[in-house]
Amino acid sequence: MKFVEGPEIRDTKAPEGPIEERWEKRKFAAKLVNPANKRKLNVIVVGTGLAGGSAAATLGELGYNVKSFCYQDSPRRAHSIAAQGGINAAKNYRGDGDSIYRLFYDTVKGGDFRARESNVYRLAQVSVNIIDQAVAQGVPFAREYGGLLDTRSFGGAQVSRTFYARGQTGQQLLLGAYQALERQVAAGTVEMFTRHEMLDLIVADGRARGIIVRDMVTGEIERHVADAVVLATGGYGNVFFLSTNAKGCNTTAIWRAHERGAYFANPCYTQIHPTCIPVSGEYQSKLTLMSESLRNDGRVWVPLRKGDDRAPGDIPEDERDYYLERIYPAFGNLVPRDIASRAAKNVCDEGRGVGPGGLGVYLDFRDAINRLGRDAVEKKYGNLFEMYERITGENPYDVPMRIYPAVHYTMGGLWVDYDLQSTIPGLFVIGEANFSDHGANRLGASALMQGLADGYFVLPTTIGDYLAAGPFGEVEEEAVAEAEIKVRSRIERLLSVNGTRTPDSFHRELGKLMWDYCGMERTEESLRKALERIPELRKEFWENVKVSGTAEELNQVLEKAGRVADFFDLAELMCLDALVRTESCGGHFRAESQDADGEALRDDENFAHVSAWEYSPERVPVLHKEALEYDYVKMTQRSYK
Repeated sequence: MKFVEGPEIRDTKAPEGPIEERWEKRKFAAKLVNPANKRKLNVIVVGTGLAGGSAAATLGELGYNVKSFCYQDSPRRAHSIAAQGGINAAKNYRGDGDSIYRLFYDTVKGGDFRARESNVYRLAQVSVNIIDQAVAQGVPFAREYGGLLDTRSFGGAQVSRTFYARGQTGQQLLLGAYQALERQVAAGTVEMFTRHEMLDLIVADGRARGIIVRDMVTGEIERHVADAVVLATGGYGNVFFLSTNAKGCNTTAIWRAHERGAYFANPCYTQIHPTCIPVSGEYQSKLTLMSESLRNDGRVWVPLRKGDDRAPGDIPEDERDYYLERIYPAFGNLVPRDIASRAAKNVCDEGRGVGPGGLGVYLDFRDAINRLGRDAVEKKYGNLFEMYERITGENPYDVPMRIYPAVHYTMGGLWVDYDLQSTIPGLFVIGEANFSDHGANRLGASALMQGLADGYFVLPTTIGDYLAAGPFGEVEEEAVAEAEIKVRSRIERLLSVNGTRTPDSFHRELGKLMWDYCGMERTEESLRKALERIPELRKEFWENVKVSGTAEELNQVLEKAGRVADFFDLAELMCLDALVRTESCGGHFRAESQDADGEALRDDENFAHVSAWEYSPERVPVLHKEALEYDYVKMTQRSYK
C-alpha cells in the first residue's frame, strides 16, 4: 500500500507556560456561552459509555440541547460496564509518595514517551476531581475498615492509586454516569436514541453538523443535525476478531469520520492485555479479561523445565520460574501490560507454556491465600474467581489460573487537539475513540480515568469555546442528502452481493491474519504479507459475502457486514502505520528493533512524533507528523528492573 507524506500538523490549542498552569490557562481563555444561548445550541453525542454518558449528562446539565445515541438497548450496556479493576487518581490517600506529577510521569513513561505532555498532565490534574464526583453520585468504592476509600496497585506504578469497586469498577462508574444521564433525560435536556447506529457524518461548510443513523429495529434511515458532534464510540480492538471487547464494539463511527476528513492517529498502537483466559477452541467468538488487579496478589510463573506437563501442584517451588519477579525485580508482577504480555509470549515460545497448546502461564494465589486467608482474597476478587470458574471449570482457590495475552484496548484513534477537537471543526472525539493520552501503551486503570475526565470535565469546557460562535444556522440539504444517499447505497450494495460466505467468516479470517502478522510482534515481512492479503480478502468480501434478510427490519447480519467492511479498511491502515514505524515502542513491537535483553528499542531521532493519517479515496493515505516535545520528562529507555 502506497502513501505520501504531507505537511506537519500542530496542536494549536495547547497553552504555553508552566505545565501545571496550562489547563487553568486554557479554561480561562476559552469563550463562554451564557445560559440563554446554551438553550439555542444542539449537540449530538454518539456513545453512552463512561466518556459519552458523562459528556451527555454534563452538557445537558449545562443547558445545551443534547441528543444521545447508542446501538445497545440501554445506555447501561455500553462496554465500559465490563471494566473490572479500578480507576487511577492522584489522591495520595495512602501517603505513599503519589502526586499529580508522579501520575503524569508514570503515564508518560508507561506510554513509552509517545504521548503529549500537556494532555497527560491535565489528565493527572483532573483525576482527583473524578473520585469526588463519583463518590457524590454514590459509587460504592471499596473502603478500609475505618471507612476511608481503599486503593490498590496497578501495573507501571509503585504506589497504590487505583480506586476500585471489587471487580466491578466499570459497572459501578457507568451506573453513576447513567443516573446522571437519565436525570437529564427526565429534565428534557437530553433526548435518548437507543438501538440506533451511526453510519455517516454530515459535514457542511467545513463543519461537522450531524449524523446519519439507522434505526436497528425498523431499519429506517434517519437524519439528525446539530451545531456540534461528539464521538465517544470506543476502540477498534475487534479488528482482531478475538478480543476482550464486547462483540458489538466496532470502528464504523470513527472510520466514517475519518473518511470525511478527520485524521486517524497512531492506528498501530494496540494493547495486548497479559491476563486473559486463553483461547480454548476454534469455535470461540470472544475472549474474557481477568483483571490486572489480580497481579497485586497473584504470582505469575511457568515451569522451569521445557515441556513439563505435571499438574501445577506437583511442581515444587525450586522448579518454578516466577519470571516477572526474576526479570523485573523493582516492579515484579506489576510491570506494564506490554512488557508482561511479551514476557508471557517469550516463555511460551521457549516451550514452557502451560495448558492446551502451551499457550498459557499460571497466575497463582496460593501464597496470598496463605498470607491473608481465603476470606480476605474472596472479598477482593470473589466475583473474578467465580467468573473464571464458570468459564474454565477450574477453582482458582485450589489451582492456579491459566492466563495468556489477548487484544484489549487501542491507544490509537482519531487525532484531536488539546480541546479534543478533530481536524473537522465541530467534531469532538473523547475517550478511547481518540488518541490523546496514552502514547504507545496505556497503563491499567487509566481508561476509566480518561473517559470520565474527558466527559465530565474537559469537553464541557472546551466545546463551549467552539459553540460560542454558534448557532451555525440551517444545514444545507445537499450535504445531508449526500450523506444519506451514501449510506443507503452502501446498504444496498451489501444486500445485493448474495454470495456464499457469512460476514462472521470473513471477520474471523481477517482477525487471525491481523493477530499473526500485526499482533504482539510485527516484522517487515509479516506486515508486507498482511498488506498483500488484506486487499485480496476485502475484494472477496465484496464479491462473495452473504447478507440475508432485508434493510427494513431488525437485521444483525447486515449490521455485522457493515462493520466488517470497515474493519478491512482500518486493518490496512494499521498495518501500513506499523510498517512505516520501524521502531519498537510500547504495544508496537517490531522484532527488528529490540535491545540485547529483548526489550522494545525506540528510535527517538526518527519517530518521536504522532502519525496522523489523512484519508484518501484512491487508497494512498497522507501521513502528517506531529512532533512530540518533552520539557518535563526526560526521554529515556524504559526500565522496570
